[in-house]
Amino acid sequence: MSAAVEVLRDTYVDSVVQLSGTRAMSQVDGVDWAAAAMATAANLETLRSKGIDGPPLDGARANDLFLAVLAGDDEAAGAAIAAGKSALFATSSPGASAAGAPRAARDLGEALGRLEDGAGVAIVSVPGAYAAVEAHKALTAGLHVLLFSDNVPLDEEIELKDRATDLGLLLMGPGAGTAMLGGTGLGFANVVTPGTVGVVAAAGTGAQEAMSLLDQWGAGVSQVIGLGGRDLSEAVAGRMARAAIAALAGDPGTDAILLVSKPPDPAVARTVIAAAGETPLVAALIGLRQPLADQPPTVTTTATLEEGVVAALRAVGRDGPDPTAGLFEPVAAACDRLAPARTLIRGLFSGGTLCYESLSLLHELVGPVYSNTPIHKRWGLPAPDGAHTCLDLGEEEYTKGRPHPMIDPEARIELMRQVGADPQVAVILLDVVLGYGSHPDPAGLLAPVAREVMAGGAGPQVVAYVLGTAGDPQGLAGQRQVLREAGCIVPATAARATLAAAALATRRPDLVHRLP
Repeated sequence: MSAAVEVLRDTYVDSVVQLSGTRAMSQVDGVDWAAAAMATAANLETLRSKGIDGPPLDGARANDLFLAVLAGDDEAAGAAIAAGKSALFATSSPGASAAGAPRAARDLGEALGRLEDGAGVAIVSVPGAYAAVEAHKALTAGLHVLLFSDNVPLDEEIELKDRATDLGLLLMGPGAGTAMLGGTGLGFANVVTPGTVGVVAAAGTGAQEAMSLLDQWGAGVSQVIGLGGRDLSEAVAGRMARAAIAALAGDPGTDAILLVSKPPDPAVARTVIAAAGETPLVAALIGLRQPLADQPPTVTTTATLEEGVVAALRAVGRDGPDPTAGLFEPVAAACDRLAPARTLIRGLFSGGTLCYESLSLLHELVGPVYSNTPIHKRWGLPAPDGAHTCLDLGEEEYTKGRPHPMIDPEARIELMRQVGADPQVAVILLDVVLGYGSHPDPAGLLAPVAREVMAGGAGPQVVAYVLGTAGDPQGLAGQRQVLREAGCIVPATAARATLAAAALATRRPDLVHRLP
């Protein structure tokens, strides 16, 4: 095994760009492992755990960028480092390039000085320990902030959101991975048509499914405002949700608001929904199956993203298509062919929100489902023998030292083969997320493995929900078709994919037609 590492001093690129470098290196033939990341203490410890150490890393600091590779030989390692640098600096370089391109800006002030027409939004994607300072700088410059960074202390989040509110600005995050403002997608976003439904989301892939279904079903989207996962908690008290909903309620281009979240603190929910005033608001609060207390008549509560989008469509005078169309027949056929011993569900998710929604639905349909992000602490890992499981592969235990599964499906491919070999598994449930920032052809990598584990009908059934739009770089229709040709069942929504999984595990194909 050959190891190679290169450190670029005082060179920062954000985490999305780092992932592109990692992906480029990983795709070089002969590479077993690769990473492009900032030289934080945690990342350096990951390198040491891989056996990568030595002089290039001596004195490396958190504002230095490293590229590291483990490969079969020196030639592959060197080629991977070159590929990673090319991906990282496709449009600029840490110094003047051979073509004379200017070096990357080193701070916010320098970046703003280079923009002839100014800027309205800053994306902050630095290690959590430094994120609040950079976000404050952006607010001082009069910019809305998408705070992509996570691991920001709670008190700093509250302080940032209070200051943003006082300034009349949005502070989206921490951990806000998706937004769309003025028709421009930020972070992991999908390409959607303009419309009259505004989305406010304390959930990244929840926002993506909402905007994608609104696009697919003809309503389009006005704005998407991310909040960060803690905004609707008792501690943060919906500080940014209130500001975002009030802004959309006053937007002449927004006729209805779709709020996406796990169930919020009840008192916080009441104050948040009040910010909509007379504007129709749909609260898709995943897993919550009763109306909010003192819910105004202009507010509709749903327990799934699909139901939330359908309700938002109705609020703007539209009807959505039947999400069960064409689903019963392939599920019934798969139920007939599965061996009697195959009764277990294995969910392998790249989206945390979609994993949580699946857990909440499956609990009502098949009983407890164990997870690294359980809906109840009793159902955490390790799971007992014979239990259903759903894993969020975007959590730290699966992404430490390797790319997020939306960027690189390799970690999920390993698990697909592992669970596919279990004779008790009836169904492998996948989400395939398209859009900016995601892998350029996820179905192309996942479909052959799905065909392999299904083994011509002898193995478990793979159910794959594709989240995306016709305008996404990967192309929704083509990605769906590749998976169908491999033998996968490809439902129209994440909720229907979960219902299909429950139907296969229980041999009750009728379940695909009804939500609990």
